[in-house]
Amino acid sequence: MNDNDLLNGRRFVMVSSTASAVDPDGPTEFAYRESGGVIWGDYTGDTVTHGHFVGTRDGDRIELTYVHLLKNGERAGGRSGSRIETLPDGTLRLVEEFQFAGDDTVHVSVCAEIV
Repeated sequence: MNDNDLLNGRRFVMVSSTASAVDPDGPTEFAYRESGGVIWGDYTGDTVTHGHFVGTRDGDRIELTYVHLLKNGERAGGRSGSRIETLPDGTLRLVEEFQFAGDDTVHVSVCAEIV
């Protein structure tokens, strides 16, 4: 994957996470922007009121730092690394390993592109 703007304008929804149950009727939705391998965007849904991320992409690997406000008023942030997978229908899936700041537990989530 060499397109420097591969993720620009794409949206994804979380379909699974080891950190929490995903609400199938209101999953977290992510909006990506990318320019020259620099990535940024936001997310909301499920337990998240406002979330933002920034990072980079090199080939099929994404490295991000994120922060979000939960519906219960708590804040959370951390780092993640994702692998981009292209599905047979041409849509993308992101398989992410992430850690919250101050926690050594590595969680895994999967996000599917919205078309």
